[in-house]
Amino acid sequence: MTLTPTAAMLIALLLAGWTIAAAWAWQSARRRERKAEAGQRQARRLAKMVDESPALPLLVRADGKIEAPQRLANWLGLERVPQFLTELDGGRIDGGGGGLTREQLEQLSEAVRRTQKTAAPFRMVVTPRGSNRSLALRGHLADPAVSPGGAALVWVFDFSDSESELVQLRAEAARARSDFAALVGLIEAAPMPMWFRAPDGALQLVNHAYVSAVAGKDARAVVADGVELVESVDGLTAKQVALQAAAKQLPIERIVAATIDGARRALRVSDLPLGEEGIAGYAVDIEDMEEQARAFRAFRDAQRAMLDQLSAGVAQFDAKRQLTFANQPFQRLFALKPAVMLDPPPFERLLDMARDAGRVPEARDFPAWRRERVAWFLASAAQEEAWVLADGTHLRVVAQPLPDGGMLLIAEDRTEQLRLSAVRDTLLRTRTATFDSLFESVAVFAPDGRLQLWNRRFAADWGLDESHLDGHPRVDSLLERIARRLAKPVKAKAVGDVVRAATLDRKQTGGRALLADGRTLEFAGVPLPDGNGLLTVLDITDSQMAEEALRERNAALEEADAMKTRFLANMSYEFRTPLTSIGGFAELLEAGLGGDLSDQGKEYVGAILTSVERLGEQIESVLDLSQSEAGMLPLARDEIELFPLVTKLVEDRAQRIRDAGLSLDLRGDRGVGRISGDRRRLARAIGHVIDNAITATPQGGRILVELSGRKGHAQIVISDNGPGMDAATLARALDGLKLTADGKMVERRQGLGLPLARQLVEAHGGTMTMHSEPGQGTAAIIELP
Repeated sequence: MTLTPTAAMLIALLLAGWTIAAAWAWQSARRRERKAEAGQRQARRLAKMVDESPALPLLVRADGKIEAPQRLANWLGLERVPQFLTELDGGRIDGGGGGLTREQLEQLSEAVRRTQKTAAPFRMVVTPRGSNRSLALRGHLADPAVSPGGAALVWVFDFSDSESELVQLRAEAARARSDFAALVGLIEAAPMPMWFRAPDGALQLVNHAYVSAVAGKDARAVVADGVELVESVDGLTAKQVALQAAAKQLPIERIVAATIDGARRALRVSDLPLGEEGIAGYAVDIEDMEEQARAFRAFRDAQRAMLDQLSAGVAQFDAKRQLTFANQPFQRLFALKPAVMLDPPPFERLLDMARDAGRVPEARDFPAWRRERVAWFLASAAQEEAWVLADGTHLRVVAQPLPDGGMLLIAEDRTEQLRLSAVRDTLLRTRTATFDSLFESVAVFAPDGRLQLWNRRFAADWGLDESHLDGHPRVDSLLERIARRLAKPVKAKAVGDVVRAATLDRKQTGGRALLADGRTLEFAGVPLPDGNGLLTVLDITDSQMAEEALRERNAALEEADAMKTRFLANMSYEFRTPLTSIGGFAELLEAGLGGDLSDQGKEYVGAILTSVERLGEQIESVLDLSQSEAGMLPLARDEIELFPLVTKLVEDRAQRIRDAGLSLDLRGDRGVGRISGDRRRLARAIGHVIDNAITATPQGGRILVELSGRKGHAQIVISDNGPGMDAATLARALDGLKLTADGKMVERRQGLGLPLARQLVEAHGGTMTMHSEPGQGTAAIIELP
């Protein structure tokens, strides 16, 4: 068959179109194949991701069919995924096996139906039967692209591990709540005020003790009002101090005073920053502790002051061997300077300083010697040593270890004690020798009556055997032997009574005993300070004979003294009568009754009158002195103004003072007072003292008469700037008339003025004392009541 060109062309075009269509179809198939393979790979990847994801999907269709991965069946304890939701209980009537319980399944079915109808999501937690696995279900309406027709998509999460952690956290939270409640209760019951502040420093919590301390109504009111326990100190409030602690993130502790229950108390306040949470604080009442500390310091100061008064040196070292205290005697014994106590040295350095000052014994190996003394700190008992220093000082050193590891070092200077011990031994030997050489018999008895000491004369006076005395017999045994020597043996009891009175009754008694040989012994018991009794015995045989002679002589002297008094009184009377007549006739001659007298005659008459006056005064003085010595001086009682009286006496002697070239100053208060006494005799006494000053003061001298009044007393001081007297001359001036040593003659000393003046002042109840030194003058002080 022959084809036309047109037909061939059409066939060629048709074949070309078929070829092109076949190629396009092949290409399209290949693209779809690759796309399908990519979709399968993506689906497998998504399925793998779903299988490995922590949440598994459960798709519940409207007809109740479900779709889920096999892992969900494994979580539920099922062999495979069932077709319907109602089969998730495992399909067993007895409820055994895995799956959900009937209650859980009903709750899930109801939640799914509600979601399918209302699109409301839900959440629930289930635990498969027979498993500890905890599953969280979160359901919502599925996207139509996933499953059209109102399906519900439930995501299942396995939070078993999280649940365990959650249970643990719940338990820990419950325990923390319990601990917190206990802590809050503890803080509330705490006896000390405690509080908590916010980061801005405002109070947030306070306990009951805080409320009571600030006298608040309750904790809420205290926090609301911001009542602070502590007052401002140095311009800083408690809040500001707490904020400083928070800013530094360091606790601040301080001791402040606060008023609690109306009393000022010392508190130790602590502010503790708690990071960004706030600031906690508490206050401890340390008033009792401070009081004890003050009492301890006072006790320590008193103890150290007392130690300073001791003669022994005392030093205390702490556990680090550092010197903490040394009293004054210790510093003196070891030649420590005051500056040393400002920086107390350790024990080793102290020994070095003492060695430099020569206050420790010489040692060949001083470092080894020092190490041995350092070991005292570790000793279990007190250590004692005797140190002999280079200067001859003897020290007794006692080291007493203390429980705290320190040591108490006591140093006592026994130099004087050893010297006194040697002196004591010497004195004992001297006492024995002295006892044996005494003229008296001496014996010492103990309180139990046993003989302790005696001398040789004791045995000789009583005729006792010394061998018997060496046995220190009791007084009863001695009395038996003494009774044999007495004229009347019963008198031996008196000796025993004297010994018992001295030793037991502590009384001093005595007596006499007549021996059979005619001797007379006088004995006395004297209590001694140590409790013993001293018996002294003296042979008074010769003294008794001398006493009888003295009694006879004394009687004769008393009779002579009475005769002297009577003679002086009679002599004064006999002298006064003719002297009065002489004075009267001289006054008549001076008045011209006997005729005119020449100038020389008038001078003679004047001399007669002056002599009569002086002799009359001497007679009066002799009479007053004799009556005063005999205690028979009569005194008148008049009210006497002292200042006018003394002024009159001075004026009466004005001419004599001028003639002697003297000056006299009269000083005193006119209101010095008055006394009751004999005006004439008191004027005579003061006048005698003034006359004595005029006589004793050389030309150009000065006499001072001063009156002063004291409480209940008047004082008259008469002084001069004359040559003065030594003690012996002053004593003779005050003696006046007295008997000579042999008692046979009357000796006249310096005159009658001063002795008479003193006796007249004493007769008025006053005193007169005189003070004089050679070259310093004399002063007489008269005290009158």
